[in-house]
Parts: sequence; structure tokens; C-alpha cells
Amino acid sequence: MSLLTQLSGTFVNVGAVLLGTLLGLTIGGRLPERTQRTLLQTLSLVTLFIGLDMAGSLNRVQGGAVPGVILALISLAAGAVIGEALGVEEALERLGQTLKRRFRGGGRFTEGFVAASLLFCVGPMTVIGGLQNGLTGDSSTYVLKSTLDGIAALALAGAYGVGVGFSALTVLLVQGGISLLAGTFAAGLLGGADPEVLKTNPYVLLITGAGGLTIIGISWNLMLAGLGFEDRRVRVGSLLPALLLAPLALWAVTRLGG
Repeated sequence: MSLLTQLSGTFVNVGAVLLGTLLGLTIGGRLPERTQRTLLQTLSLVTLFIGLDMAGSLNRVQGGAVPGVILALISLAAGAVIGEALGVEEALERLGQTLKRRFRGGGRFTEGFVAASLLFCVGPMTVIGGLQNGLTGDSSTYVLKSTLDGIAALALAGAYGVGVGFSALTVLLVQGGISLLAGTFAAGLLGGADPEVLKTNPYVLLITGAGGLTIIGISWNLMLAGLGFEDRRVRVGSLLPALLLAPLALWAVTRLGG
């Protein structure tokens, strides 16, 4: 399989984010501030639905006698401690500020970059789509995700500005990386490339559920932005280590239970 085939879905997704951002910058700047806030609140509600749907995956995970929601809670709590100690949120903000200075971005560049990067790259479609595209060349999951991300980019760019477009770099690195690594690791670790198999894999379900709770945090931040109370936002970036800790927690309790 050629490199272009493995990355086809990622390239479509990157293009959708850039196109959505361009439309958002073109249209959003002409809308009244009240309309922009309402659009941001609308995106918040849709994001909340996505997050809740993802978080529901925790009901289908059991690590021995430990329910999936408890595993997610432990992972998020430990991830928050590690994330704060490592300064993940601040590192993301510094990256956003560096890009803003380098490319002379204006407005709320960093907020848009961070919010869009997390929204586009934390979720089951990112993992499953990457494995599917990398192992079989099928980009259908990423094409569907591209439609959703393009619409979200349009709404975010109208509120946050050009920083949303630079999240395409994050999409390229994360999704492209998953697709390229899939052939080496995924078949052995996750039981094959069949999307139906992946959707029921307990490790994927737990990562999906923990990611869903993180997405709910993004939804909260978007709603606060729409209401003008951004100083009370969730430090979502600090929760990202939980996505690595969750499968480790499941592996540990499974081993101990066995």
C-alpha cells in the first residue's frame, strides 16, 4: 500500500479544517458579536452531545471487578496531577503563542488553536479511522470525520480567528502518525483492522470514554466563551495524560484480577 493511500483520509481532514477555517474567517467577521456568541453556544451543545455519546462507552468496559467509569475517574485524576506537574496546558499555550508570533496571527489565536486541536484529535474516530486507513487504505471514517470537523472549524474560526486553521497541523501529525504506525502495531495489539472489532475492544472503549469526558470539558469551555465567562474554563490540556493512563489502568486491573 502506498504512503498516499495510508494518509488519504488525513489529507482530506486537513483540507476540511482549512476550508472550514477560511469560510469562518470570511463569514464570521461579518456577523454581529451576538450572533457569533450564539453560534459558539450552538457548537458547545453539539460538542456536549458528542462527548456524552463517547463517555457512554464506559458502560461497556469492565476491568475485573472495577467498572469502566471508575477506571476513567482514576485515569483522569492521575492524568490531571501529571498534566499539571508537567505544565501541559502551559506548553500548549506557549506553542499557540509561538505560532501566533511567527505567523502574525491576531485575536484569540491560542485559544482557537488549542480548542480546535483537542476537539479534532480526541475521539474514537481519530483512532479507529487511523487504524482503518493505515491498515486497509479505507478512508471512509476520516472522510465522515472531515465533514464534522469542517463545520466545527467554520464555527470556531468565526469566534477565535485564524488559530483554528493551525490545528490542521495537529490533525496532520496525530492522524497521520496513527495511520503510519497502524501497520506495525495495531494488528497485534487491537485484534485486527476490522472497525467492528475495534469498536468493541475494551482498551479502545476506555480511551473513547475518557476522551468523551475530556470533550465535555471542551464543551463547557465553548459555552463559557459564548457567555463571556472564559476565566472559569476547564484546563483540558492538563487532562490529556489520562488518555495514555487509561489503557494502562485497564491492563493493570485485568492482570491483578487474573
